Amino acid sequence: MQSNPPPYPSPSRFNCNLLALHRPHANSKLLICTSKMAGSEFRIERDTFGELKVPADKYYGAQTVRSTMNFKIGGPSERMPIQVIKAFGILKRAAAEVNKEYGLDSKLADAIIKAADEVSAGKLDDHFPLVVWQTGSGTQTNMNVNEVISNRAIEILGGKLGSKDPVHPNDHVNKSQSSNDTFPTAMHIAVATEVHHVLLPGLQTLHDALAAKAEEFKDIIKIGRTHTQDAVPLSLGQEFSGYIQQVKYSIERVKAAMPRVYELAAGGTAVGTGLNTRIGFAEKVAATVASLTGLPFITAPNKFEALAAHDALVELSGALNTVAVSMMKIANDIRFLGSGPRSGLGELILPENEPGSSIMPGKVNPTQCEALTMVAAQVMGNHVAVTVGGSNGHFELNVFKPMMVKNVLNSARLLGDASVSFTNNCVVGIQANTERINKLMNESLMLVTALNPHIGYDKAAAIAKTAHKKGSTLKAVAVELGYLTEEQFDQWVKPSEMLGPK
Repeated sequence: MQSNPPPYPSPSRFNCNLLALHRPHANSKLLICTSKMAGSEFRIERDTFGELKVPADKYYGAQTVRSTMNFKIGGPSERMPIQVIKAFGILKRAAAEVNKEYGLDSKLADAIIKAADEVSAGKLDDHFPLVVWQTGSGTQTNMNVNEVISNRAIEILGGKLGSKDPVHPNDHVNKSQSSNDTFPTAMHIAVATEVHHVLLPGLQTLHDALAAKAEEFKDIIKIGRTHTQDAVPLSLGQEFSGYIQQVKYSIERVKAAMPRVYELAAGGTAVGTGLNTRIGFAEKVAATVASLTGLPFITAPNKFEALAAHDALVELSGALNTVAVSMMKIANDIRFLGSGPRSGLGELILPENEPGSSIMPGKVNPTQCEALTMVAAQVMGNHVAVTVGGSNGHFELNVFKPMMVKNVLNSARLLGDASVSFTNNCVVGIQANTERINKLMNESLMLVTALNPHIGYDKAAAIAKTAHKKGSTLKAVAVELGYLTEEQFDQWVKPSEMLGPK
């Protein structure tokens, strides 16, 4: 490592810009900014703009450092999603395996593969400091990955960090690749993995729990509501069956969007032509990624579309947006049906998980419903951003890639996690308040609908309006108006026989 700073000022100036990112303590600041900096703190690396001082304990290089200086946006919470970094590890391993077939020195390829495996396994997460808000192609993150894998491979082979020898970040790690095709490939790998490992299992968990509740509640008859007003009866199980179907369709919608996500841009390089690759490279990389992940990835049939447009992610985000709409409806219904305990609808008894108020003793709130509806709102907002990003592919490249993948990953993760949380902490513990359900149903004026076929709509409406005005029962008013007898009312108005077609 170089022990003294170079004779020109630019690296020192750059180091001062990096203080907040790399050395939080004041004494470190003095150490870094002075020309007497200890050699063990930094090493010198070079990119095409010149030399920079890189923290000695990091595997990344000059281009990563330069990005941390140019894009101080959002801080640690806005870093590139780690799912993207791990996906890059998978891609770089696959590319190294294929490049080895095409003549890349096996010693270099094996070192790259080992380093890439460490990236995909999450062993090097601390070496990826870049934020989402950078170049819209994701070039700086691609180079962050290339530098980390290069330096780790150099270390494995006994070389000097930052020397780019014997493993060069561009010539070897990025061989037959461009940021323009690797970043969208990593996007698709990351999103597909998140959907399969988090989202779909979460939705299936919720679906199964709702199905169990629908079976449990199938014989409980309650009053229905339309326009938030009383309607005709249905069973509580029927009501829950609607939620089951929404979640079933949610799963189907997500799965229907996945075939386009399985298409990988790798092999398109800069503009989609495949310049600087070999014939068969794209297909072999996709097959290798599929083997590594167990997911049915294929090479994109048209690399120009794969680089310039990200309609596949917009489509998937649209499906996630629809899932969010379903979750909003389900969670709202359940919290309103559980409102009370004394002054609300109170038809459902929701699990009591934690104190609900800092001032009102004994209050318990439907917090899982609230969490799920907030997640739904966030996913809807994410989809707006993804839509805007997807609509801004200009000529041969879309340059909203990092923002788009951040939002799609966020939506998939939130919906998957929230589905499990809502299931475990709410749905499985829901109880039917049959006493309250029966009281509300028996008091409902809309039971009068069963009389329509016998006395006609107008007379039935007169019974309902009169009963409501007098605060009386449907039966009493019907008899009083002379429209039917008590026996006829009891024979014709049976909630248990109003649950389906005759």
